[in-house]
Amino acid sequence: MASPKKAKQSDTSGVMAGAAELRQRIMFVLIALIFYRLGTHVPLPGVDALALAQYQSSLQEGLFGLFNMFSGGAFSRLTILSLSVMPYITASIIMQLLSAVYPALGELKKEGELGMRKFNQYVRYLTVVIAFVQGFGMATGFEGQTVNIGNEVYGLVLDPGLSFRLQTALSLLTGTMFLMWLGEQITQRGIGNGISVIIFAGIVAELPGAVYQTIEQARVGELAGHLALMLAVVVTVTTFAVVFMETAQRRVPVQYPKRGQQMGGAEGSHIPFKVNMSGVMPAIFASSLLVVPTTVVQFNPNSEWAQFLGQWLFPGRPLYSVVYIAFIVFFCFFWVSTMFNTEEQADNIKKQGGFIPGVRPGKSTAAYFDYVLTRITTVGAIYLSIVCVLPQIIINQFSIPASAAYLMGGTSLLIVVSVTIDLVTRIQSHLIAQKYESLLKKSRFRNKGRGGI
Repeated sequence: MASPKKAKQSDTSGVMAGAAELRQRIMFVLIALIFYRLGTHVPLPGVDALALAQYQSSLQEGLFGLFNMFSGGAFSRLTILSLSVMPYITASIIMQLLSAVYPALGELKKEGELGMRKFNQYVRYLTVVIAFVQGFGMATGFEGQTVNIGNEVYGLVLDPGLSFRLQTALSLLTGTMFLMWLGEQITQRGIGNGISVIIFAGIVAELPGAVYQTIEQARVGELAGHLALMLAVVVTVTTFAVVFMETAQRRVPVQYPKRGQQMGGAEGSHIPFKVNMSGVMPAIFASSLLVVPTTVVQFNPNSEWAQFLGQWLFPGRPLYSVVYIAFIVFFCFFWVSTMFNTEEQADNIKKQGGFIPGVRPGKSTAAYFDYVLTRITTVGAIYLSIVCVLPQIIINQFSIPASAAYLMGGTSLLIVVSVTIDLVTRIQSHLIAQKYESLLKKSRFRNKGRGGI
């Protein structure tokens, strides 16, 4: 018979091994983010540093400010990571939409791990194309930018031409592919979704500077004291609202027949539906698509359609807000439809002998799931729309820095809260799994000492 001391030592060693693995995963994520932050300070070749210092404030306003937020400040510094993971997100959107239109792509996602590998490979190929096109468009637009330093006019680009455009496009493409690879490594060897963690790290890195800028403006009188107080209240209330909505659930009760010796009666359970089941992805997808017109305008900034896009599809304009909300609502419903198959879920419950009280199994159960998902997705879409357009209202109505409003509310706040909750949940799940694994090993050790199997 095994001694209690040996069993206790085995239990302790199992817990320590699980904790060591968790520490290794967390350390890998931290090291990966350090390399990411170093990359956001590697400048693009061919850009005049003196002219960039004067032009930098223009790269933090409007859609450029949104782009700069997602890149963790790399865009305003014109570094090799200026595009961040936006081309990868755009490619993922296009592939998801194509999978709903073309049955072959949809079936590819259902073929298990091999099918998902092929699908992800197609996303990578499309990312290369989008990153190169966006990089070439950015380089074309920057060639025409000038700044006044003293009595002289300086161009943002030292040596404009095709060589600079190709060099810049390839540099930005390389930076995007590096971040895409880094995100995949974080997903596999670290904790959480790698792409979301990279965006989260960029926003958090810029947050202290935005807070300091707002406090400094309030101190010198550029920002009225009551406006600063109102901003603090809005940020606090919005944070609590986001945390509440991200953890809110609609639980659908399900009854299953009891198994084992007691065959009578039924065993209760429930299926949890998050109110915001799509998470932060609709906001990221909508923001990514709204960056596309800015890229297109760079190719021919003096044309009429470019002037129209620049005037109306600009943050704060009514048309921009309407298009932004429309994209968020669309991607909320689209994402939920791809994540949850109501008919498949109803068939699984029926095969297990389960039923929802008051609802017939089969098609009626699937229709009930559709009814519930439509209602909660509508609430989730309204919530996301309000949170994402709130910074624009603050910027337009009050004299508040655009960078501070972007970083303290809207999409940035949503990403920070969502990713934080996801990371905490994953860490807790990992710890619970290690705890139960150690308990199982302890139980097997004792049974083996008593002659059991």
